[in-house]
Order: sequence, then C-alpha cells, then structure tokens
Amino acid sequence: MAYDRQREIQEAIEAGQRAKYKLELARDQLRSAGNWGLVDLFGGGFFTTMIKHGKMGDAQRLIEDAKAELRSFSRELADVDEFQEIGINMGDFLSFADYFFDGFIVDWMVQSKISRAREQVEEAILRVDQILSRLRIM
Repeated sequence: MAYDRQREIQEAIEAGQRAKYKLELARDQLRSAGNWGLVDLFGGGFFTTMIKHGKMGDAQRLIEDAKAELRSFSRELADVDEFQEIGINMGDFLSFADYFFDGFIVDWMVQSKISRAREQVEEAILRVDQILSRLRIM
C-alpha cells in the first residue's frame, strides 16, 4: 500500500480536532469548578464544596479523555513527520483536605490548583491549534 501523505495529514487533523474538543470541554469544567471554588472561598460551605469537587471530577475525566485523544494525535503526527509531545498533568486536587478541613487556606490551595490545571489545558489547546494550523497548510 502506497503512502498517502494527504490522507495521513487529514487523519492527523481529525485527531487534533477531537483532542481540542475534549480539551475545551475540560477547560469549561475547570472554569465552572473555579467559579464554585470562589464561592467556596467566601463561605460556600459543604454543598458548595461537593459541587466544586463534582466539577473537578468531571474535568479530570475529560482530561483523561483528552490525553487519550492527544496520544492518538501524536501517533497521527508521527505518520506525517510532525510529531510533538503534548502533556497535561492535573495533579492532586487535595480533595480529602478540602472536605475535612474546609477553610480559607485549603480552599485557596485548591483554587490555585484549579487555576494551574486550567492554564495547562489552555496551553495544550494553543499547542494543538498551532499544530493544526501547520497541518492545514501542508
């Protein structure tokens, strides 16, 4: 079977679009978790903490999906000699501490981790967009 560069480029573009979509969904959940985190910082209480952690859990699952899509994207990029490693690490969100030692300092630490995770997702979206732009002009 002959190498079909245009087909490989199109497959890479499609994989990149799927990865970007999952990253955007994760970003939206992280924004929502961050909003709930702000409420929690200023006296939200147990139910606010539960909602925030639900959003964080949703974001974590979406990031895991995005990682799988990014691995697929990387494999497709390797087929067109445009491989680039893209990694995201959510880290530990201090869930246990946030539930059982609910207070301003712990809430602030969790909020900081949500913000860092959102920044990493934003950076990954930017990198995927840059690669997609290069692929589209090939």
